[in-house]
Amino acid sequence: MDALFPTYARWDLTVDSAKGAIIVDNTGKKYLDFVSGIAVCNLGHCHPAVIEAVEEQLKKYWHVSNLFKADIQQEVAGKLIANSELDAVFFCNSGAEANEAALKLARKYTQKSKVITFKQSFHGRTFGTMAATGQDKIHSGFGPLLQEFVYLPYNDCEALDEAMDDSVAAVMVEVVQGEGGVVPGTEKFLKKIEELCKKNGSLFIIDEVQTGIGRTGKAYAHQHFNLSPDIITLAKGLGNGLPVGAMLGKEKLKDTFGPGSHGSTFGGNPISLAAAKAALSIIFQEEFLAEVEKKGTYLKAELTKALEDQELVTEVRGSGLMLGIACKSEIGEMITKLRKNGLLVLQAGPNVIRLLPPLTVSYEEIDEAVKMLQHSLVAECIS
Repeated sequence: MDALFPTYARWDLTVDSAKGAIIVDNTGKKYLDFVSGIAVCNLGHCHPAVIEAVEEQLKKYWHVSNLFKADIQQEVAGKLIANSELDAVFFCNSGAEANEAALKLARKYTQKSKVITFKQSFHGRTFGTMAATGQDKIHSGFGPLLQEFVYLPYNDCEALDEAMDDSVAAVMVEVVQGEGGVVPGTEKFLKKIEELCKKNGSLFIIDEVQTGIGRTGKAYAHQHFNLSPDIITLAKGLGNGLPVGAMLGKEKLKDTFGPGSHGSTFGGNPISLAAAKAALSIIFQEEFLAEVEKKGTYLKAELTKALEDQELVTEVRGSGLMLGIACKSEIGEMITKLRKNGLLVLQAGPNVIRLLPPLTVSYEEIDEAVKMLQHSLVAECIS
């Protein structure tokens, strides 16, 4: 009998080991991993620097609670803010918790409760972040949601203009909608959000849970557009596989989250932060990020070239090493076929193949993945 709640549609694959961009199952079969734990293992599986850092911390201490000062929290927070225009960090365990903290902070700071988010967005599954998510399938079955969330069409400046006024506490947006189909925000749209937030005294929140920590070739995806958000949220790639999330905010917000206003028992756990410190020390190097951007450009160009004659494919889109192949029909069976052929990819909605390789993926592995995708999509069109 399965002792787990069936909350996941699990694949018929049991992992035995993993290293870099390769996963090995319990039968010995190897897979090229373009999932990376859903944009989590940005340095690939079992990166030696992360292993060393975690082992070193394990020998010191594991947990004492946030009643104590911890040098490693200051060190990791320092790395995060040094690569941003933000000034303070709250550590938690996940992206949903980071977004929950952002929503609480926005409402407490502004003393307003209306929050604008966008259709097809995804911000988490807690009651607050589920309400912030602009997808009916995430809301279904849970009764009344947390009130005063407004869902607008993504990349629609006119709708934003009409909805914004001084009753809005915050606008929360993804620079690239991940779960919503790997849809990039336009510069015009993102700049408009920033402009209207300043005009109306609203906070500008950017959910960088999936796009952050180098995924798009910048430390944070909003830096491609020179945006200056009041709050950003992080998780996934931050700990390279260990659970950790973070909310970053501007100096003006610090006093709003004073003692007793918010908390997290395991937030800022030293083992998770040891992994984060090691990951950030590598990923936030200028030459590493430049190489991610280069690889992302290469992967997108190779996919576009390989799939340009495929009737099934309508577009290759995304940013850096966060790409989507949009198709004319549902691709659930295609995901399964690719997995059987040794390539692990994700869906983003019913008709988008989502690619999230490790940032350390080699060009040879990129070429291999492109060939596998091309052959599978050709076979799908023929059949």
